[in-house]
Amino acid sequence: MDSSISNSPTSISSSASLSIPRFRCFDPANFHPPTTNHRFLRSFSSPRLNSTINGNGGAAIPTNSEPKIVTGEAGFELEDVPHLTDYIPELPTYPNPLQDNPSYSVVKQYFVNDDDTIVQKIVAQKDGPRGTHFRRAGPRQKVYFESDEVHACIVTCGGLCPGLNTVIRELVCGLYFMYGVTKVIGIEGGYKGFYARNTVPLTPNVVNDIHKRGGTILGTSRGGHDTSKIVDCIQDRGINQVYIIGGDGTQRGAAVIFEEIRRRGLKVAVAGIPKTIDNDIPVIDKSFGFDTAVEEAQRAINAAHVESESFENGIGVVKLMGRYSGYIAMYATLASRDVDCCLIPESPFYLEGPGGLFEYIENRLNENGHMVIVIAEGAGQELLSESLHNKQDASGNKLLKDVGLWISQKIKDHFAKHKRMTINLKYIDPTYMIRAIPSNASDNVYCTLLAQSAIHGAMAGYTGCTVGLVNGRHTYIPFYRITERQHKVIITDRMWARLLSSTHQPSFLDLKEITRRKAEEESRTELSNGEDYEEAVVLK
Repeated sequence: MDSSISNSPTSISSSASLSIPRFRCFDPANFHPPTTNHRFLRSFSSPRLNSTINGNGGAAIPTNSEPKIVTGEAGFELEDVPHLTDYIPELPTYPNPLQDNPSYSVVKQYFVNDDDTIVQKIVAQKDGPRGTHFRRAGPRQKVYFESDEVHACIVTCGGLCPGLNTVIRELVCGLYFMYGVTKVIGIEGGYKGFYARNTVPLTPNVVNDIHKRGGTILGTSRGGHDTSKIVDCIQDRGINQVYIIGGDGTQRGAAVIFEEIRRRGLKVAVAGIPKTIDNDIPVIDKSFGFDTAVEEAQRAINAAHVESESFENGIGVVKLMGRYSGYIAMYATLASRDVDCCLIPESPFYLEGPGGLFEYIENRLNENGHMVIVIAEGAGQELLSESLHNKQDASGNKLLKDVGLWISQKIKDHFAKHKRMTINLKYIDPTYMIRAIPSNASDNVYCTLLAQSAIHGAMAGYTGCTVGLVNGRHTYIPFYRITERQHKVIITDRMWARLLSSTHQPSFLDLKEITRRKAEEESRTELSNGEDYEEAVVLK
């Protein structure tokens, strides 16, 4: 073991300093926290912290936690995650059981050094700042829970995604086999299951082969978040580790749960595992289930290609997931090489006139005799009827009309009206088939590492954070960083250019619009790397 490892969870180096950003954090009474980009407000407003007496009659503690920013030389900045000792001082520590685990006897170094961090942006200039870092995930030398005192719970929320059962399985098996934890329960039916449903005891035997099935054995739901009731249930049941699997809305809920737990002074670790099939969570490299979704989308695209090339003037239209981000459509298109046009939410398009979609379809049919169109579910919504305008589902997601059916009918109507050629159009919507399948081999491995990283963090006392892959390394990320915005395709980026060169479709943007978007992206990049970005955002 490395004797130089510090027992302090916030130890980075002697030259680093801990600063408290001055901004208002999540409000436990409100499920949706402020949408302001918190990172850039720390120098411009006064901290406002309320206090309360903790449950053990100890000293006053703040009701709202402030992000922990550790700064160092050459522009180093660590966006650290909360720790139980932030509000429960002098907690006892225990030796990590992994040091006596025979499975780890061959490991050269058991534990992650507390000074290890992962840089967010891997590309840097020689004279530029070292930039933002996150705490590296992994087992620590000391833990803050004894194995027999841990009572863990697992909950899945939001829509289905390949890999949910794998994460559940690996959480249970990791707790049992790595740390000797035997009290693990599953919360049925999402957040409302904390106070409205029964719990399910989870053991390695119960979860042994669930990774071979799609969906989630715990069930799921949207909405149902009642902070007080949820934390009351956690407190009443004696739960002290909470593992929450879900998308950005679910992680917002997890952040509010953490704040209420902290306000009450409870020794409860809250760990999030980000789940979104759309891959629209920022900071992390990708979310679990994404690789499986792209792979399965190939089947639908291949079917559309076979149908279209088998008929004269055949058109295959495939609708894929992507409410706000077109990553599945983009990667499936690049992987397929059979797609002639890919439409995503980030890239507006128009139907009529020179350079429009209809003109491109006609040209493609004249050249090739058939074509395949892939469209993300959130694309072209501004062209549809506003009958669902501003309506939302229980998770707060904007309700969308079926753009696949709409565009298929528009294409049919156009060619029927102008009578230039007879087309044969086939529409395929594999959305729910993709969501419901088990994860592939790549995602199974990823789910395992995410689950184990979450367990290591909770046992080490880290809380109020999400685990995720950043530049190929597993990290602990503060909740506010993954809920502050959505990860979207940048259509002035090289990846989108690669797609355009593959499909040979027009960008559907005029030169003026392309220039404007490039300027915006360059300005954003320069500001994010400069010293004046904080002030620029605030003044804006």
